[in-house]
Amino acid sequence: MKEIKQYTDVFLIGIGGIGMSALARYFKQKGLQVAGYDKTSSELTNTLTSEGIDVTYSEMVSSSIKNLSKASTLIIYTPALVKTSKLVEYFTLKGFDLFKRSEVLGFITKTLPTLAVAGTHGKTTTSAILIHLLKANGIKLLGFCGGILQNYNTNYIGDGEEVVVVEADEFDRSFLHLHPTAAVINSMDADHLDIYETTEKLVGAFQDFAGRVPKNHLYAKSGLKLKDAHFISLHENAEVQVQDIRVENGCYTFNFKTGNCYLKNLQFYLPGHHNIFNAAAALALAIDFKPQLAHSFGKALQSFKGVKRRFNYLHKTKDLVLIDDYAHHPKEIDAVHQAVSEMHPEKRTVVIFQPHLYSRTKDFAQEFAVSLARFDEVYLLDIYPAREAPIDGVTSAFLLNLIQNQNKYLITKTDISKRIETAHGEVVTLLGAGDIGVEALKLKKDLHEMD
Repeated sequence: MKEIKQYTDVFLIGIGGIGMSALARYFKQKGLQVAGYDKTSSELTNTLTSEGIDVTYSEMVSSSIKNLSKASTLIIYTPALVKTSKLVEYFTLKGFDLFKRSEVLGFITKTLPTLAVAGTHGKTTTSAILIHLLKANGIKLLGFCGGILQNYNTNYIGDGEEVVVVEADEFDRSFLHLHPTAAVINSMDADHLDIYETTEKLVGAFQDFAGRVPKNHLYAKSGLKLKDAHFISLHENAEVQVQDIRVENGCYTFNFKTGNCYLKNLQFYLPGHHNIFNAAAALALAIDFKPQLAHSFGKALQSFKGVKRRFNYLHKTKDLVLIDDYAHHPKEIDAVHQAVSEMHPEKRTVVIFQPHLYSRTKDFAQEFAVSLARFDEVYLLDIYPAREAPIDGVTSAFLLNLIQNQNKYLITKTDISKRIETAHGEVVTLLGAGDIGVEALKLKKDLHEMD
């Protein structure tokens, strides 16, 4: 890849993806002409259009695409894209500079201090917390986040280049292109087995990523099979430790200890012990970068508002609590259930889940069944296929049969609002990484209009 200043145009294939859209905003800020393709319009692509970025929804090679110069145009594509993309084929045949999103992030991080957040769960929330801690303390940063930060209503922060915050994505081994100066690994649970085939190969990739981190600057959840890491724990002795967790007035309060730093009575509003861990991981990286600001970083936790689709309260009354979350892995569903049970112990728990990917549903069917059965009532939507073709026998009905719970049902999207209408004294969670988030926004709008 050439130096960015040698390009005049950037075209992103899959621009509507959360990671790709952040890169689009980065290049737009750099003064390049930015355009891209995505399969369908969305709230995110509409926002990009309003920011002056041209988005097309057709793979037909238009005149504007034909007018792009291969000498001065950078083409970026997402590995989640279908391999038969006509645009990828066109740009490849024409000899354009064509790179994966991860390769471009690797180029950006090569010469700048970089704080990387890795793990099969918690990357986005931890990255968002870290971005907020740094920004709230006046640090000029580039922040690439896999979700919309509610404090700033964007997934990209471009204040300056003192430091880069980036999610280190394990999908397609993307994180092996990064150049971290410090990093955290939150988890290494089995996932993306369509890519890795075995858990051992997945763990091996994380270990390879850990090997890219300078000595003494790697942090990880206690118990992970990693060498030379500073381990983080909520419940046992570790080099980075959270102590005395308690809930006071709907807010977590806890103490944080690492090295010579001891922070007392930190306040944090995101529900769930998994989010306390995410906060501790973000604090560890922020303090690694600027140890002299440790107390200010701790104080800034209190003002973090969260990330869209990460345990978002859509509605909260005596009769109904409605929560929207991106959880699409059994461990993430367990974390949501823990948070719901702790924050709303008196309420009946209902889950409406949209499985994401046929391969993930097949690989973790038994684990999904156990996690979902913990709720008092379970509803399943059809599997959201994303980039995949169907797998024989892998359906939501197949998953429903495995769930040991008498109160379990298959529903369609049109049934969701009917079920919400009958809720009384319940906490209803809408979970999944597909388009169930769109349904959640519709519900929020409808409930707001009824109030």
